[in-house]
Amino acid sequence: MSYDLSKLKGSIPPIITPFNNGEVDYDAYAGLVEFQIEKGSHGILVNGTTSEPSTLTTEERNAAVDTAIKTNSGRLPVVAATGSQSLAESKVLTRHAAEAGVDALLIVTPYYITPPQRGLIEYYLDVTDGIDVPWMIYHIPGRTAVSVTLDTVKELKDRSPGFVGMKHAVNDLAFVSECLDAFPDYLVFVGLEELSFPEMAIGAVGLMNAVGNLRPDLLSEMCQAVWDNDLAKGKELHQRLLELNQSVFYDTNPIPIKYMMKRLGIIPENHHRLPMMPAEPQLEKRLDGVLERAGLL
Repeated sequence: MSYDLSKLKGSIPPIITPFNNGEVDYDAYAGLVEFQIEKGSHGILVNGTTSEPSTLTTEERNAAVDTAIKTNSGRLPVVAATGSQSLAESKVLTRHAAEAGVDALLIVTPYYITPPQRGLIEYYLDVTDGIDVPWMIYHIPGRTAVSVTLDTVKELKDRSPGFVGMKHAVNDLAFVSECLDAFPDYLVFVGLEELSFPEMAIGAVGLMNAVGNLRPDLLSEMCQAVWDNDLAKGKELHQRLLELNQSVFYDTNPIPIKYMMKRLGIIPENHHRLPMMPAEPQLEKRLDGVLERAGLL
């Protein structure tokens, strides 16, 4: 199997899931896909952490993929996050996304169970068996309680032709450097906002950041600055986005993001499903200050 990965780069924001009266609002979701396209994003990520996927049913996650594919209509690459804590569920999600026509898959390390590395390897090989779509590890140990080692990456590269990279959502630039040293063609997407510029500067190909729901244009500009080798502009954008990036984690993501999207009129309401909750008044005030200082209000 060989894949054209030339377009799998740049800012690919994980779109939030809009709810209305407790149900997924797919019309609003389609509008968010259009928003990303209009604002210059390089791709769409469906069902990432920012989408609150653990609060969605398998059918809802599949419907979000279908909505994104239909709305996008081939204009940008679509990446679907298809992992869960369940092998069976991950296989259902992965198969559906592949058949729907996504350009790549992002599969989170199975969370809570804290498997050994040999278990991770066999898990990924089983989930992607028979799937002819490039796939990446979603490496986010802060949420899953398991890390991937370089030896695991090497074995997956040896045994799975479709394995092309990872979304790296942990403060560990050394691991990124080790992966890129071992595999120069390894695709690394930044999943931790504050590391966007430095990680791209050492070889990451793009960003999959929650803050892209707010300012897709600035994230696309940062990517272009790195591609143009304009590190001064990249640094300027990095500092300009610093407080906004930090604010994503003033509470559990996407609580701050959804409030700020509501405040900017991108979504009408910042609804969540339990156990997630909307921002409290004290946090709202703090986030209003962030938006004001960023010149967004």
